[in-house]
Amino acid sequence: MAAANAPIAMKEVLTLPSIGISPQFITFTNVTMESEKYICVRETAPQNSVVIIDMNMPMQPLRRPITADSALMNPNSRILALKAQLPGTTQDHLQIFNIELKAKIKSHQMPEQVVFWKWISPKLLGLVTQTSVYHWSIEGESEPVKMFERTANLANNQIINYKCDPSEKWLVLIGIAPGAPERPQLVKGNMQLFSVDQQRSQALEAHAASFAQFKVPGNENPSILISFATKSFNAGQITSKLHVIELGAQPGKSSFSKKQADLFFPPDFQDDFPVAMQISHKYALIYVITKLGLLFVYDLETATAVYRNRISPDPIFLTSEASAVGGFYAINRRGQVLLATVNEATLVPFVSGQLNNLELAVSLAKRGNLPGAENLVVQRFQELFAQTKYKEAAELAAESPQGILRTPDTVAKFQSVPVQAGQTAPLLQYFSILLTRGKLNAFESLELSRLVVNQNKKNLLENWLAEDKLECSEELGDLVKTVDNDLALKIYIKARATPKVVAAFAERREFDKILIYSKQVGYSPDYLFLLQTILRTDPQGAVNFALMMSQMEGGCPVDYNTITDLFLQRNLIREATAFLLDVLKPNLPEHAFLQTKVLEINLVTFPNVADAILANGMFSHYDRPRIAQLCEKAGLYVRALQHYSELPDIKRVIVNTHAIEPQSLVEFFGTLSREWALECMKDLLLVNLRGNLQIIVQVAKEYCEQLGVDACIKLFEQFKSYEGLYFFLGSYLSSSEDPDIHFKYIEAAAKTGQIKEVERVTRESNFYDAEKTKNFLMEAKLPDARPLINVCDRFGFVPDLTHYLYTNNMLRYIEGYVQKVNPGNAPLVVGQLLDDECPEDFIKGLILSVRSLLPVEPLVEECEKRNRLRLLTQFLEHLVSEGSQDVHVHNALGKIIIDSNNNPEHFLTTNPYYDSRVVGKYCEKRDPTLAVVAYRRGQCDDELINVTNKNSLFKLQARYVVERMDGDLWEKVLNPENEYRRQLIDQVVSTALPESKSPEQVSAAVKAFMTADLPHELIELLEKIVLQNSAFSGNFNLQNLLILTAIKADPSRVMDYINRLDNFDGPAVGEVAVEAQLYEEAFAIFKKFNLNVQAVNVLLDNIRSIDRAVEFAFRVEEDAVWSQVAKAQLREGLVSDAIESFIRADDATQFLDVIRASEDADVYPDLVRYLLMVRQKVKEPKVDGELIYAYAKIDRLGEIEEFILMPNVANLQNVGDRLFDEALYEAAKIIFAFISNWAKLAVTLVRLKQFQGAVDAARKANSAKTWKEVCFACVDAEEFRLAQICGLNIIIQVDDLEEVSEYYQNRGCFNELISLMESGLGLERAHMGIFTELGVLYARYRPEKLMEHIKLFSTRLNIPKLIRACDEQQHWKELTYLYIQYDEFDNAATTVMNHSPEAWDHMQFKDIIVKVASVELYYKAVHFYLQEHPDLINDMLNVLALRVDHTRVVDIMRKAGHLRLVKPYMVAVQSNNVSAVNEALNEIYVEEEDYDRLRESIDLHDNFDQIGLAQKIEKHELLEMRRVAAYIYKKAGRWKQSIALSKKDNHYKDAMETASQSGERELAEELLVYFIEQGKKECFASCLFVCYDLLRADVVLELAWIHNMIDFSFPYLLQFIREYTGKVDELIKDKIEAQKEVKAKEQEEKEVIAQQNMYAQLLPLALPAPPMPGMGGGFAPPPPPMGGMGMPPSMPPFGMPPMGSY
Repeated sequence: MAAANAPIAMKEVLTLPSIGISPQFITFTNVTMESEKYICVRETAPQNSVVIIDMNMPMQPLRRPITADSALMNPNSRILALKAQLPGTTQDHLQIFNIELKAKIKSHQMPEQVVFWKWISPKLLGLVTQTSVYHWSIEGESEPVKMFERTANLANNQIINYKCDPSEKWLVLIGIAPGAPERPQLVKGNMQLFSVDQQRSQALEAHAASFAQFKVPGNENPSILISFATKSFNAGQITSKLHVIELGAQPGKSSFSKKQADLFFPPDFQDDFPVAMQISHKYALIYVITKLGLLFVYDLETATAVYRNRISPDPIFLTSEASAVGGFYAINRRGQVLLATVNEATLVPFVSGQLNNLELAVSLAKRGNLPGAENLVVQRFQELFAQTKYKEAAELAAESPQGILRTPDTVAKFQSVPVQAGQTAPLLQYFSILLTRGKLNAFESLELSRLVVNQNKKNLLENWLAEDKLECSEELGDLVKTVDNDLALKIYIKARATPKVVAAFAERREFDKILIYSKQVGYSPDYLFLLQTILRTDPQGAVNFALMMSQMEGGCPVDYNTITDLFLQRNLIREATAFLLDVLKPNLPEHAFLQTKVLEINLVTFPNVADAILANGMFSHYDRPRIAQLCEKAGLYVRALQHYSELPDIKRVIVNTHAIEPQSLVEFFGTLSREWALECMKDLLLVNLRGNLQIIVQVAKEYCEQLGVDACIKLFEQFKSYEGLYFFLGSYLSSSEDPDIHFKYIEAAAKTGQIKEVERVTRESNFYDAEKTKNFLMEAKLPDARPLINVCDRFGFVPDLTHYLYTNNMLRYIEGYVQKVNPGNAPLVVGQLLDDECPEDFIKGLILSVRSLLPVEPLVEECEKRNRLRLLTQFLEHLVSEGSQDVHVHNALGKIIIDSNNNPEHFLTTNPYYDSRVVGKYCEKRDPTLAVVAYRRGQCDDELINVTNKNSLFKLQARYVVERMDGDLWEKVLNPENEYRRQLIDQVVSTALPESKSPEQVSAAVKAFMTADLPHELIELLEKIVLQNSAFSGNFNLQNLLILTAIKADPSRVMDYINRLDNFDGPAVGEVAVEAQLYEEAFAIFKKFNLNVQAVNVLLDNIRSIDRAVEFAFRVEEDAVWSQVAKAQLREGLVSDAIESFIRADDATQFLDVIRASEDADVYPDLVRYLLMVRQKVKEPKVDGELIYAYAKIDRLGEIEEFILMPNVANLQNVGDRLFDEALYEAAKIIFAFISNWAKLAVTLVRLKQFQGAVDAARKANSAKTWKEVCFACVDAEEFRLAQICGLNIIIQVDDLEEVSEYYQNRGCFNELISLMESGLGLERAHMGIFTELGVLYARYRPEKLMEHIKLFSTRLNIPKLIRACDEQQHWKELTYLYIQYDEFDNAATTVMNHSPEAWDHMQFKDIIVKVASVELYYKAVHFYLQEHPDLINDMLNVLALRVDHTRVVDIMRKAGHLRLVKPYMVAVQSNNVSAVNEALNEIYVEEEDYDRLRESIDLHDNFDQIGLAQKIEKHELLEMRRVAAYIYKKAGRWKQSIALSKKDNHYKDAMETASQSGERELAEELLVYFIEQGKKECFASCLFVCYDLLRADVVLELAWIHNMIDFSFPYLLQFIREYTGKVDELIKDKIEAQKEVKAKEQEEKEVIAQQNMYAQLLPLALPAPPMPGMGGGFAPPPPPMGGMGMPPSMPPFGMPPMGSY
């Protein structure tokens, strides 16, 4: 059966590998599809992830990194449920996430493992455990609720499905289990049906089941049905059944009778079984899908078989209902997502034709509204009507598929039935049934409503319309309008009768709704007429309506200017303004005229409104000059200024300052250019300087930056307006830093008498020119000198100020300045007064008046410069008497005392306040000794050194330096560059130090000598102090210093000093002696102070004499000394001596070094003695471990066993490893056995050749590495039994399997390896690697077992690896099978063709070739079959028909010369209309002279060289072949050749039809002449009939008259005259109507002219004429259609039209 005619259509929607899903994850456990919306795939490599495929956009999968054991997408929404087993438990953790919101909805931890789960509704999850079934709602916080416990028949079953009915009252659980022992391939199915209401279960045998709802006649409630399919094996017989039964039948109601049917499995599918069942609720069909891809389709109501076919060559493991199309989705192991749908066009014909089941066909057509049963339904309806079974006939008509009986004819038939008394009219019965079934169509609604309106039952209409039972139409609205306008409006709206809706809104005066409705439906009414209508009664409403029109999408349907003129014609100024202001808000350039118009109107009538509009600034495109003139006339001078653009106009208007608000005028200046603004300012000052000065000042202040400050100043200066200048600069001064601006402001303020402002500015401003301002103020001679004082005080002109005030006799201001303004400048004032020879009394009085506020230093400086210092004596003494401690006061007083020689030494030594440096400097030239006194008092080191050096006062200098005890000072005077150093040292040694009694002074001096590197001088000094019985002879520090200095400067004296001195720091000095390499002196020091350890270290480290050290150790007998000796012996390699010394020292600290040295020297007996001593002191793992190792080295194994049994801290593991590494296996064996390290023990036993013990230890270790080592050792020793025991524990690890295999093979142990692998197959943990490796071994060494192994374990093999092995070993049959299993169909096909003797099988090759990806393999297969199996080539090509290029196949066969061989194939694919196929078949048909098939081929398939074929057969000896040639010419448009060929063979009918179809008048007339010439009168008449459209009447009449054939042409002439008469009548009628329209239009224009108002002159009228009564509003009916100029439409083809009546 062709796929196009099949009742079920299959379509590949998607392939999972095409979107990146690996084939290994296309399994029942990894793929879920809960509905037709989503597919969910769980991946575990290369990383754990979940892929969500939205079936609306399948090529855009959503991949998320999620780790889970199972994932389910919600059937309706993007909600994901995840399940994962908690590690180390049998519990499952469940989570539900909302993917769109990225939020977790809820989670739960199940106490037992969930073996199966499924969404049974969008809100409910079904959870199946080993014992029970739970329901878990995603709403709220509820936990899973237990529904029922699993029955015993489902024990040890794999659960494959779980479903519930729509009411959730019935539940079904389905599982499968291995088949019976006598037929294990047939899987057994079990089902548990559970009733929620009854809380009871029933166990049944079934493989698949599903619920459905079905409405049984006589029962208003739908019945719940369950359908299930089973296939069982009993008593050697296989039984396959489909059952449909009702659940929960309602007592007293019609119920569904139980149905059952057989499932017919083909012989090749005896072990196949159902895996899924889906029920199409749309078509009430049952789909049963089997594992091997069979599809069974059954009718739900009758359980009748409808269709069976194989839909997939690969196993199907998952299905899902496709409710939207009434089909289902299926996914197979290849990853194909298949969609099965009902072929609506062929289902009913298939059932009625192929199955010959008319009753089922009608039932399916009615139920699914399917085509194909029209004739059956109509026939049945007529039978019922004839039998007066009107109710049954009405029900049939109501349920007729695609409404074929719901026509006016049916209504008319029911209307024609007479009503029986006391019975309901059949028509009403019909309508009643239709109302219960659904919605009536337009004609039915109209007829029913006519009945109701006639009975005045309007409420029924309202109810039906509310329930949407009637189809609204314009005719229905017209009918209802007679009784209810509101209801009619609703009907018009639903029927989209737009003109009627607009008319209804207009009648109700709901004009706003007209716009809304028109926008919704896209209708354009006569808006202008509507606006005029509203304007007559409601002007404001008209404004609103106009505004609504302006906001319509696509723009206002009426011009804004037209709307405005319409308002103005009725003097509605405010309304027109309101409209324009609203519509002109966008401020567009194209609205310039309207902007001007609205401003003109209001400037003439309401200037304040115009002013407000201009103030808003909403317009910018109007005629500004025109508006400016109107504003000036209306007195709106500011607006006029804003709109004028010429300077003369602005000057003319701007002088009207009396009528212009100053602030507005100021703002206007901001819009002018700089030049124009200055011109206008000049004009204003010229017209009225005093009156306009304030405005000009304000303008200058506001726009000084734009106008320029200099220009404004120049303007004021031009009119000599200092007042204006003062006010202008006063506002600008705070923001300006221009000195000239500040000066001009001071000048203007002074000239306007603003003395206070002058004083303020001179005090506060920092920017005026001080010199210029000072000169101006001095010249101005202001009565108030404060401004001048401010300037001079701030900018340092105090002498000039003092001179000005003194010469102008303003002594009061001098006193005020000094006393109040700035007493700090009093010295400058006094200096200037002294220069001006002011009397001393005034100056002294001035100084005394200030007193303590006066700065003394500058005052003294000023007086000292002028030699008038004595002038200050009284002032200074007065300050001292007041207790002043000011250094400058006392400095000045000291200078006066020194100059007067009034006991200066007393002052210098007793006064604590003067500055020694200043006064000393003052004394140097007068008396150097006074200077030394002053400098000593102030510790002025540099000054004192300089003055003493300069005056040779070295004794004073030496005493000062010793007393100061300052290191820096000592460094300076003892500097070699100091030329006076020698004199100073002599004075220090001879005078200063002998006089000193202070140890600190001596110490400082000694330290200074040391720092200055004067060792010899220091030794002499110290010997003098320390050795000569001075006060410092026993000083500890000096003795240390003497010895240390001798060590550095004169080592020969050191030993003498050591013997003579006792009070020194022995340890420190000894260390210094060691550093100085005076080892004997150091040894003597340490020995003298009993520092034995340091002494022995000197002997060992420096003198390097171990013998002297040993001798010294025996003498002192100290442990520490022996320890040092032992360490030295150890360093020198005297290990035994060192160990003896360590034992004497009882020192365990160096055990690590001793151990290392003992091992190097191999003195393990001594080491044992030492370690036994060490163990008594420390508990170290290293010590105990080394002791064990030492025992092992000297072969004292007994001591090892005793030692490890005693308490110890040895790291036995490390010790054992060390013993093993050094081949001390017996000792290592003791250690490993004691610590239970079985892995190392096993390896150790292997080294000792104790293999059985090694296996036992490896079993306890259970480590892959250990097993491998023992196994390999056993193999090498040929202990294969033990090796196999080890190998079985290794090969269960994937990573180690290959290593074991290679080890065996490298040693030639093939049989033993195969035996090992075969034993490994039965292991519980057997994995894919074992099966694969065994297959590789079979391929290499036992090929006879290979195929059986592959077939048995194909799902557990690593196929790519085994493919390589088979390819290497040339096992082609097995290689082909592996390629097929791995979906490598290209390679499989290539292998079969290359090695056909071994690998080819026709059925297998057909299955392979359709799945290959390389197109070239198709054609390679064609060549292959052509060469080796030509008898099967058509069968193979039919399989490839949808995939190959038919042209290429034909070319291959044509070149091979075997084109006829594939004729069946070409016939099958000719429907594709391929040129090469068509030409090849046509060629064959011509050769076979099969003209019927040739004509059929030409008719159905036009893609070929038509002309070539026609030319080839036009001279064929067969008449029918030549007729086909003429037909081809006609199809190709070669009319003349076709006609000529038809005439030649006397096929006149063909010639006439060709001429008629050509549409060429010449050909028709030539054919007419030909018939006349041939005397074919009947053909002449027939040609007139056939070619009626092409022939001209005059030509026909002429030819008939000339050749005496008028009788044969008369019917043609009558029809021609009748047709043209009708056309003339239509033209006359149209002309009369056009004249009436012209007259009506002229009348409308006259009426418009009569309605002009007072604004007709101002505003040009631009309105169209209002419509005439009865013609406005766009509601006039359309003109009747004009008749066409051609043949009447009712004329049949190729026939004479019917005659008109006269």
